[in-house]
Amino acid sequence: MPVELIDQKPESALPVCLVGRDGLDGTDLPPSAVAWARANGFSGEAGRTLVLPGEDGALAGALFGIGDGESQLAVGALARSLPEGEWHFAQDLPAPDLAALALVLGGYVFTRYGRKPGKTVRFALPSGADGAHVRRIAEGIFLTRDLVNTPTSDMGPVELEEAARTLAAVHGADISVIHGDDLLARNFPMIHAVGRASTGAPRLIDMTWGPSDAPKVTLVGKGVCFDTGGLDIKPSSGMLLMKKDMGGAANVLGLASVIMAAKLNVRLRVLIPAVENSIAGNAFRPGDVLRSRKGITVEIGNTDAEGRLVLADALALADEERPALLMDMATLTGAARVALGPDLPPFYTGDEPLAADLAAASLAVEDPLWRMPLWRPYDAKLSSKIADINNVTTDGFAGSITAALFLKRFVEKTPGWAHFDIFAWNPNDRPHGLTGGEAQGVRALERIISTRFG
Repeated sequence: MPVELIDQKPESALPVCLVGRDGLDGTDLPPSAVAWARANGFSGEAGRTLVLPGEDGALAGALFGIGDGESQLAVGALARSLPEGEWHFAQDLPAPDLAALALVLGGYVFTRYGRKPGKTVRFALPSGADGAHVRRIAEGIFLTRDLVNTPTSDMGPVELEEAARTLAAVHGADISVIHGDDLLARNFPMIHAVGRASTGAPRLIDMTWGPSDAPKVTLVGKGVCFDTGGLDIKPSSGMLLMKKDMGGAANVLGLASVIMAAKLNVRLRVLIPAVENSIAGNAFRPGDVLRSRKGITVEIGNTDAEGRLVLADALALADEERPALLMDMATLTGAARVALGPDLPPFYTGDEPLAADLAAASLAVEDPLWRMPLWRPYDAKLSSKIADINNVTTDGFAGSITAALFLKRFVEKTPGWAHFDIFAWNPNDRPHGLTGGEAQGVRALERIISTRFG
């Protein structure tokens, strides 16, 4: 059910009172409302909504349980549980921006293929909230969700390029794209190798925006629009969600949308290697040796570890400019999900101030991130007997860490680099998002970039 934020509270807006666990006695509710709540077994348990009747039988307001009150995003459930109409919070909130954002995000519905958006809830902007900021963040996250939710039949490399061009046109950004065999001529051999077996030609999308003399912020997103695993083919169960393997690209486009809409003082660059890892007679093979843009030779131990290959060429290009910040986002390893689950993406960086800022921003905006180590002794696991490096290890241990160490080989000049191994998907409904594509790390990164360069 979509949520429309109203800047000024209408006189007709009904109150929503937030109630903590066993907190009915601590509210300013009239005795009749407390009695109604108790008669309905409502005691402030997290996520439950209870509408209140008036004397005439019409709606008089609603109660919403926040349990122990640990998450401001919990109020996103109101987007789907409130009846249509105009509403406002009955009390001031400790984090009004987060609550407002949760409401809008909780109302998201992916409607491209016929699903109905439902009725609209109009909600007064909480006191102290920055409505423009909330709407920018929500728009960026909706873009990310829409891109991830779209199946590859409508979101291959061609369509991902079109989405980037549409975003660039909205904000007056410049965009150039290197297609097909031109990738070889321009020295992006690994992007070409991974994507050459697809009917949709591989490409490198390069978008720039902002003053040329502003601090450089570069975002690199893995744009594998579908991953069969290549000749090391995945089982059918492993392909069911592979439309989301371009989730890194979707996340950096969502973040770019927020940055450009806010007109932050940065020279933004977005690099997306957009490919489909398909199977055909010209597919790259296990045992092949690829030469990268950086000149590092890579033995292919497994064609299903293709994301790091396309990222490596793009990161090498980004590193040549020495940006102030270089962030890459990718649905890179199942090992990250084994270690931390789907809701807590790991990040890797050797920049200690950046790591501290990311941890603080993650907590401040409830955008979970967890630092993992670039453990140097594991670097030897990527050794090859015939090339400079292998794209996988042989023992299967520490897969997310060794993938990050692989990428680190291609970033030498930029101290402010961080790698995010995201899932880009809600496996279950959550208060601020239904099952489906999700933005992860976008809000934390927006906070850091706006704080440092805004």
